[in-house]
Amino acid sequence: MTKANLIPVTPSVEPEISRPEPEKVISGDPVHTTWNLEERDGLYCGIWQSTPGKWRISYDEWEYCRILQGVSVISEDGGETVTVKTGDSFILRPGFKGSWEVIETTRKDYVIKL
Repeated sequence: MTKANLIPVTPSVEPEISRPEPEKVISGDPVHTTWNLEERDGLYCGIWQSTPGKWRISYDEWEYCRILQGVSVISEDGGETVTVKTGDSFILRPGFKGSWEVIETTRKDYVIKL
């Protein structure tokens, strides 16, 4: 593997700061910080962080996540509620609808495939 093919998984790029769309916010004022490390051919990966709050989510894509720090609660509409914390890994499938609540500021690494 050449150095050009190796992408460090550290937030060394300039972060993007955002918030959920106001109509999706259920509680709090969550602020998202995203370090996009790679975007190509429908594949996105990087590190994402959010301050506490709760908002509606809806997935049209696959997303693999690993929680690097913090605690969040992910609830599926009409289904299961799962608490995720440091060290947990999971996949959100296309069609997932529900809510994401950050209890303690949460940082995750992610890989999204459209």
